[in-house]
Amino acid sequence: MLYEEIVQQFVQRIQKGLQPPGSKLPSIRSLSQDLGCSKNTILKAYGELEKKHWIYSVPQSGYYVVEGGKSQGRPVDEHAHRIIDFQAAGPDRHAMPYRDFQHCINQAVERYKEEMFSYSDVQGLYSLRVQLARHLQGLQVFTVPERIFVVTGSQQALHLLLALPFPNAKHRVCVEQPTHPGMMESLRQLGISAVGIEVGEGGINLKRLEELFKHNDIKIFYTVTRFHNPTGCSHTNAARRKIVELAQRYDVYIVEDDYMGDLDTDAKSDPMFAFDPSGRVIYVKSFSKVMLPGLRLGLAVLPDELHESFTRAKSAADVHSPVLMQGALEIYLQSGMFDMHIERMRQLYSRKAALLQEAYRTWLTELASFSQAASGFYSTITLPAPLKAVQVAEHLKHKHVLVDPADRMYMAEAASNNVIRISVSQVKEEWIDEGVRMIAEATEELMGMRNQVRFV
Repeated sequence: MLYEEIVQQFVQRIQKGLQPPGSKLPSIRSLSQDLGCSKNTILKAYGELEKKHWIYSVPQSGYYVVEGGKSQGRPVDEHAHRIIDFQAAGPDRHAMPYRDFQHCINQAVERYKEEMFSYSDVQGLYSLRVQLARHLQGLQVFTVPERIFVVTGSQQALHLLLALPFPNAKHRVCVEQPTHPGMMESLRQLGISAVGIEVGEGGINLKRLEELFKHNDIKIFYTVTRFHNPTGCSHTNAARRKIVELAQRYDVYIVEDDYMGDLDTDAKSDPMFAFDPSGRVIYVKSFSKVMLPGLRLGLAVLPDELHESFTRAKSAADVHSPVLMQGALEIYLQSGMFDMHIERMRQLYSRKAALLQEAYRTWLTELASFSQAASGFYSTITLPAPLKAVQVAEHLKHKHVLVDPADRMYMAEAASNNVIRISVSQVKEEWIDEGVRMIAEATEELMGMRNQVRFV
């Protein structure tokens, strides 16, 4: 078939170095005219090349040769030195919008010139905050630019908020267990007293949460309500509303980390902020997981009573977030590129999540329990006793499979050493099933070794 011949020709050109890494392929229209074939034939050929990771597409720009790997003059045997990395938690490398964002950086320099390299507003570029307020409306977060702070990644906002005095004059922090390792490290570094509440497949024990709010001097409840890190689970709208009601009743502030809210395909899913936009719920969001980790930009929507103290803390931390990146993000949002990118990411991670859950059901149902995550980013596997997560991780490393023990995501009193966190964000779709099968095999092998030792 003609499209297969086109695929083969481009593969040969890339292998011979005639089509170097990063170079742009002919447009679909021009190539169809040159070859005297339909545009659909070219589209099919380019789609096949993209599927095999020879090229990648940039919306409104074209197709480019992938840098590294297969583009270095000869095909790479992907199975020879393959590592199935369930540990890495950044966006899919082949889906990062490098070219589009590079264009936005160039445009930002032209638009703002010397402003991009001067000291700026601690709170962030006002024009960016206007765009962020518009963007947040799609997430059911309705606010004004004056309440938005641009931060150097959402982790900075969390760290600064933990250290601030709050209007309720309370001192302790309540966190879900397990929880984001960055939050756990901030609590340790700041020496803040914290209490934990278990969260998992069945959600959160609201009666237990009420008891903690009522008796434990809680100033902040930190929660990841959508696509929880590390379990991948999400709270229901009913649970979110109830948690807000409890916070109002017992004078507790909620810090809602909606780091992947953009990936939620459920139009009826609302953040906690939607149930109380007055300031009781502090909304924090990142662009790292859905876009470019190195961008290091996030936002926090703060109540007026925290404006002054957060401004001072932010200024002391880094004066302001990188202005050039702020300008580029503004253009990326304003142009519609972000919306197009997110739609692709939703499809990508939903597909990966489905493949992961299918692999779990195939290989792990009789061996271990696992979270029913729909994000395609995180989920957890609870190993059978007496296996330890670090033991399984080390065993799998020798088989070129990387997993992440979750013990650092727990408080000491809630420590669980038999849970591993899984992320398929950077794992090729065709490797997901095999990777889970190898986790199952390693679990069986280690359980068998323990049994042999026990009964000798």
